[in-house]
Amino acid sequence: MDLKAIAAALSDIEKKTLRALTKEPASLEEVSSRAGIGIDSVRRASSWLSEKGLAKTDENKTKKLVLTSAGKDALDRGLPEKRLLQKLSEKGALDFLSAKEQTGLGEQEFNAALGVNKRKAFIAILRSQPPKIEITEVGKEFLPQKTPEEKALLEISKSGKADASLAKELITRGLAEEKEESAWKMSATKEGENVLELKEFSAQRAYNIEDPVPKIHIGKKQPYIQFLNTIRRKLTELGFKEMEAPLIVPEFYNFDVLFQPQNHPARTWTDTYQLKAPNSGKLADRRAVQAIKAAHENGGVSGSSGWGYRWSEEIASRIMPAAHGTAHTARQLTKITQKDIPCKYFTIARCFRPDVLDATHLIEFNQTDGFILGDNLNFRHQLGVLEQFAKEIAGAQEVKFLPDYYPFTEPSVQLSAKHPTLGWVELGGAGMLRPEILKNLGINCMGFAWGIGIDRLAMFKLGIKDIRYLFSDNLEWLRKTPQVIE
Repeated sequence: MDLKAIAAALSDIEKKTLRALTKEPASLEEVSSRAGIGIDSVRRASSWLSEKGLAKTDENKTKKLVLTSAGKDALDRGLPEKRLLQKLSEKGALDFLSAKEQTGLGEQEFNAALGVNKRKAFIAILRSQPPKIEITEVGKEFLPQKTPEEKALLEISKSGKADASLAKELITRGLAEEKEESAWKMSATKEGENVLELKEFSAQRAYNIEDPVPKIHIGKKQPYIQFLNTIRRKLTELGFKEMEAPLIVPEFYNFDVLFQPQNHPARTWTDTYQLKAPNSGKLADRRAVQAIKAAHENGGVSGSSGWGYRWSEEIASRIMPAAHGTAHTARQLTKITQKDIPCKYFTIARCFRPDVLDATHLIEFNQTDGFILGDNLNFRHQLGVLEQFAKEIAGAQEVKFLPDYYPFTEPSVQLSAKHPTLGWVELGGAGMLRPEILKNLGINCMGFAWGIGIDRLAMFKLGIKDIRYLFSDNLEWLRKTPQVIE
C-alpha cells in the first residue's frame, strides 16, 4: 500500500475526519463534533477511509421500544380502560352501545378496555335489558391512580425502555413496537495513524487529470419532437393558423369534401382503415352536406358536371382513422366564409394507412398539411412555397416537381427531394383546389393545398436513412443525434 500516494489524494473532509479519530471507537456524532464538519460529511468520509484501509467502521445494532400511533394517542388522551372508567364515573351505568359511542373508542379498543377492567374488577355487568356496565367501588378508588401501563408508556416515550412484562403486554395491544437501531462507531487503523504522520497528509490534494471520466449525457428533447415543434413555430411565424387534427374523422372530410367519388378504390379496406365501433357518426353541418352532395351528383354551382351518381350520406358518415392530413383541410374549408379570405392554415396530423413497413414507409405517420386562399394566386406561387419547405425546413439541396393526380386539385404536382443515401424521395403532393370544392362551399377565390410527409422531411434534417428511427427508443441513437438547429 502506497501510503504517500493515498495521503496526497485525500479530500478535505477525509483529512478532517481522520484527524478526529483515535484507536478507541467513537460515534459518528462524536467524530462530527471533533472534526467540525456535518455528520453527513463524516458518513461519506467514513466510507472512503474504510475503503482505503485508513479507518474501521463497526455497526452496533440495538433494539428499542417505540410507541405506535395508538400508543401515542393513549399517552395523550389516556388508556382505553381509563377512558371507559372515567365516562362510567361521570354518567353512571351505560349500555354497551352508549358506552362505546360516548368514549369514542374503536371496536378493538373498546373490547380491550372491557377485558382489562373486568379482569381487575373495576367494572360490573348489570343483568338489565339491555345489559349495562357500571364502575365498581374498587374502580372508583383506582381511577385517580397512574396504572403501570401508563407509567410504561411514559417511560417508553422518554427512554425507549420498559419492564419486560409490561412491554410485552403493550406490544400485544398494539400500543408499542420494537424497532432495531444501528449505531456506527469509527476508529483509526494502524495505516491511518501512519498516514497522519506523513508530510503528504498536510499538503494540498493531488489530482490526476489524465484519467478518463464518464461521459455525461445532457437532457434534451427527443430529436423528432423538437423538429415538429420547430416546424410549428416557423409556420406560425409566417402567419399560418393551426387547424384541429383529430385522430378519427368521418369519410365526409377524408374523401367527400375533397371530391373523391364514393366508389373510388382508395376508399376500400386495402387502402384505408375503418373503425369497427362506432362505425358511423352524424354530419352536423347541413349546408356543407348539401353543397358536397350537389358537387358529386351534378357539379353544383361550380360549372362542372360532377361525378354523375347518387351520393350517399350514409357512406359519408362512416368513421375512420384519418388517412391523410388533407382531411383536416377539408374540415376547415367548410368553416371558411368570404370575410375570412385571404387566409393561411396548417396542421401537423397523425395519419393511418395500410402499408408495408420499410425505410421510407410507416402505417402510422405524420403529415403537415395546409392551404392558402386569396385573390390572384397561381400555380407558380404554390411551387415556390413547396420548394421553400423542402430547402429551408428539411435542408434538401435538390428538389424536383413531377405531374400528379389528386381528385381535389387540378393541376396537381408531386414534390421530391434528393436524399444523400436513398436518392430521390417523394415528400408529398399539392395542387390548386378544384372549383367543385371551393365554389360549392361558397369560397370565391383561388386556393392551393399541400400534404407533405413530415416524417420524411425529418429524415433529411436529422440525416437518417430509416424513417423508423424517428420513433426509436434506442438510447444510443437518441443521445448521439444532435439537436435540431432552429
